[in-house]
Amino acid sequence: MSRTLHLRWAALVSTALLAACGGGGSTEVKVTAAADGAWAWALPTSFPEPRVPDSNPMSADKVQLGRFLFYDRRLSGNGTQACAGCHIQALAFTDGKLTAIGSTGEAHPRNAQSIVNVAYNATLTWANPALTDLETQMLVPLFGARPVEMGLNDANKATVLARLSSDAAYPTMFAQAFGKSADAISWDHVVKAISAFQRSLISGNSKYDQYLAGKVKLSDAEERGLNLFFGEKAECFHCHGGFNFNDQVVHKSSRLTETPFHNTGLFNIGGTGAFPEPNRGVFELSAKPSDMGKFRAPSLRNVEVTAPYTHDGSIPTLEAMLDFYAAGGRNIESGPHAGDGRANPNKDPLVARISLNAQERADIVAFLRTLTDHEFLTNPKHADPFAKAQGN
Repeated sequence: MSRTLHLRWAALVSTALLAACGGGGSTEVKVTAAADGAWAWALPTSFPEPRVPDSNPMSADKVQLGRFLFYDRRLSGNGTQACAGCHIQALAFTDGKLTAIGSTGEAHPRNAQSIVNVAYNATLTWANPALTDLETQMLVPLFGARPVEMGLNDANKATVLARLSSDAAYPTMFAQAFGKSADAISWDHVVKAISAFQRSLISGNSKYDQYLAGKVKLSDAEERGLNLFFGEKAECFHCHGGFNFNDQVVHKSSRLTETPFHNTGLFNIGGTGAFPEPNRGVFELSAKPSDMGKFRAPSLRNVEVTAPYTHDGSIPTLEAMLDFYAAGGRNIESGPHAGDGRANPNKDPLVARISLNAQERADIVAFLRTLTDHEFLTNPKHADPFAKAQGN
């Protein structure tokens, strides 16, 4: 398939799947107009403008403040862990662990998700359809108690704000972002600033994006993998299509927002369809048997650096992930989770056995590696502002 034909085909698929915008990314950048002090989006030309809540408009001062707060360990209850502890820039803002570890050392039951292009996510966690905006979602890692992540609570939240107020820089930064007032340093403003920083984390300059823009060529293996990925043989694009390589997308001009969740056959305990507690997907909230094991399909942008994979981090490599999908699920032969996930009664019908030879599997992995945006992973605008001072 030629690059031109693929561009046209990808745009049609994206439109059909998302009823939104088409095609893949582009290294050409469009900059939205902005008044003095306002925020100007610098987006790949095929990326739509993100949707931003009226209650938390973007600004450069707010994004900069949010960046400092995101990397500040003093924001946790015990002062030992920042948001960045589970979201590392070089790993596309994941942490490389099977599951996240909170500030008190407590293990989270789920793998830390990437927050790259999070501005476009229609829902924001592995399996909670109700969490649809960053400002609400952020209260979970900040104040959640089961499990403890940042470890904030009624007993220490005033102390943590006092830490920020006593810093030489923060009072001015909060005033610049939110205006001068006695309560400029507040939890409402902390949450809004970090949310603004997260919305600024836009990635769209991978080798694949440069290929679509006609600036580079793919290798033979990468091009074969692209055609398999977007073709009816491997069918990866059904859950990982569109400019963000996922199937839950929202933006400023969205007319219809779909929020599918998928059971991929990762478990089928005892042949009953069950997943291990507390990782039972949307079922944990809905209690509907049909929601057992349903999780959100993550974006595949930068997937090369976000291992391990799946909601519980139980698949270690891209090659193993592809083997899992090619098999149509996972068969666990012994132990407490034994069962044939390939036969899970709630498994998404899109997850079916795929006949791929070794070369085809290697080609798809080669294509997936073209989705890595190395410029984004090293961009100083997203980096730890404390690193130099701390000698990190």
